[in-house]
Amino acid sequence: MVLAPSDAVNGLSPCQTGAMSTPLEDYALLSDLRTGPLVSRDGSVDWLCLPRFDSPAVFSAILGGPDDGRWQVSVTDGTVASWRYEEDTFVLETVWEAPTGRARVVDFLVPGDGHGDLVRIVTCLKGEVEIVHDLRVRFDYARSTPWFRRLEDADDGRARLSSIAGPDALLLNGPCLHAIDQSGEQGGGADTTSGGTAPRFVGSFTMSEGDELSWDLTWFPSWEDRPEPVDVHQALERTRTFWTDWADRVEAHCVHDREVTRSLLVLRALTHGRTGGIVAAPTASLPESFGGGRNWDYRYTWLRDAALTIEVMVDHDFIEGATLWRDWLLRAVAGDIADLRIMYGLGGERDLDERELDHLVGYENSRPVRIGNGAADQYQADVPGEVMLALARLRDHGAREDDYTWGLQCNLLRYCETNLDREDHGIWEMRGDLHHFTHGRVMMWAAFNEGIRAVEEHGLSGDVERWRELRDHLREEILERGFDAERGTFTQTYDNREVDASLLQLPHTGFVAYDDERMLGTVAAIEEDLRDEHGLLHRYRTESGLDGLEGDEYPFLICCFWLVEQYACSGRVHDARALMSQLVGYANDLGLMAEEYDPESGRLAGNFPQAFSHLALIRAADSVTAALR
Repeated sequence: MVLAPSDAVNGLSPCQTGAMSTPLEDYALLSDLRTGPLVSRDGSVDWLCLPRFDSPAVFSAILGGPDDGRWQVSVTDGTVASWRYEEDTFVLETVWEAPTGRARVVDFLVPGDGHGDLVRIVTCLKGEVEIVHDLRVRFDYARSTPWFRRLEDADDGRARLSSIAGPDALLLNGPCLHAIDQSGEQGGGADTTSGGTAPRFVGSFTMSEGDELSWDLTWFPSWEDRPEPVDVHQALERTRTFWTDWADRVEAHCVHDREVTRSLLVLRALTHGRTGGIVAAPTASLPESFGGGRNWDYRYTWLRDAALTIEVMVDHDFIEGATLWRDWLLRAVAGDIADLRIMYGLGGERDLDERELDHLVGYENSRPVRIGNGAADQYQADVPGEVMLALARLRDHGAREDDYTWGLQCNLLRYCETNLDREDHGIWEMRGDLHHFTHGRVMMWAAFNEGIRAVEEHGLSGDVERWRELRDHLREEILERGFDAERGTFTQTYDNREVDASLLQLPHTGFVAYDDERMLGTVAAIEEDLRDEHGLLHRYRTESGLDGLEGDEYPFLICCFWLVEQYACSGRVHDARALMSQLVGYANDLGLMAEEYDPESGRLAGNFPQAFSHLALIRAADSVTAALR
């Protein structure tokens, strides 16, 4: 085996050299229940936030270019022959074919140690191959220049390379990589800052059949001692066992059970194992339309998204994870119910100020690149109802209530009463004028309905007479102001006649039956106004100007799965099965789905992978299965 410095890293695809952005369907997610990097099919880790999902990124190439941070491991003159997860895990196996041989790369994050250990194991399977590395560490979204230091080789013959910037430090353990500066010249010193410009670290390794090399990249606080390197083979077995033990509890037994199992695993992967917070997606600022400006940071815990996730997890008997989220909610909201937020940081943080990163060109040149999320300050009327529905589902499945958990729900109902007449931004976080959105008003109705049900069916105590008065008032108001009798449809807001895909959620609350004539009329209007020629749904008509944003967006996958659910529950089982088969075909070959899909280019769009899309897939599959039975 021969090691030689190289300033030319071969095996790069055009999408890694600036010609275009890597398609989202060519990315895999890794997870240790703390963070979620994306690894491209051609071996480049283009997104990695440490130590948490919502921490600043050390690799940001997905939002810019290679020099914004990435770590690629590839095979010279090689092509990817296969790319898969080991069954029911997030252990990624990539097999490369080259003219002279074959190699396997296994990538994974090690659960449990809190250091975000990213391990890459390379094995030559046949003949001879040249493995090449291109490592570019760029802390704080490529805004901080690290100080690199080569440490003495350890007794095991593996080199150590540390990089430090502010509070963060990384330690790379493995065969030595060599620094080259921006001109391609090899660096000469052990300590490297390259005059304020961070270098690349590259290397080429000739491997023969049976040879194995491994590297692990470990995060730690810069003021603490360097952690000991992991035993990569023990770490691999521990990671496999962690995921397969969890997946063994999954009993999908429904149509598309393979896709349902992977979706449940994705929802687990997006959950922070210590706090219980669930991120909407592990990424930031991936565009809702390529080249457009609708680019948002989804690395936070939305009460709505988490509540919907909990519902499907409970339906599949994952009560423990659901109660962990309930405990997270109690801490996040605490005693400040009057200032309920729609989203929080993974630890319950409230400061999610939105900022723009002007130095990043954006995915597919989609700018601005945003971190933080200004929608955190919005009032969205549906959120308490979403939470009450999730906690009711948990209660119906046997979770015990105490003074704290039931007290939280009573406080949520007081919050609803206080804000009873308040207009809001709606489920889609519109940045235009405020309105009474029909979906939000129905969710408020659902909140009071679940409070009443908790008292009447579960023996809890509360002001049920007042809740019944408010619930009945809301029902009368919604049917009067949120229903267009002339067209026979529910409406997006009280003051317009538009329809909105969120109206497909009304039956889920119990407000109206799936086969009620008013609901069937709403579905017909949604099909007419929001469905494109490919059979996919948009959230609403952006040309109405209601959202206060420029540009357009692609069809939203969660809305399409909601339509599957509506079809299945209203007797249109054939339509449900056909649309379901179409939608699951949009997942990449690892079973991952983004927020949206562009049928014209055949590409996934928006943040990836998206909890909304995966939880909706599960619900849709469950509905089709129930209809067939």
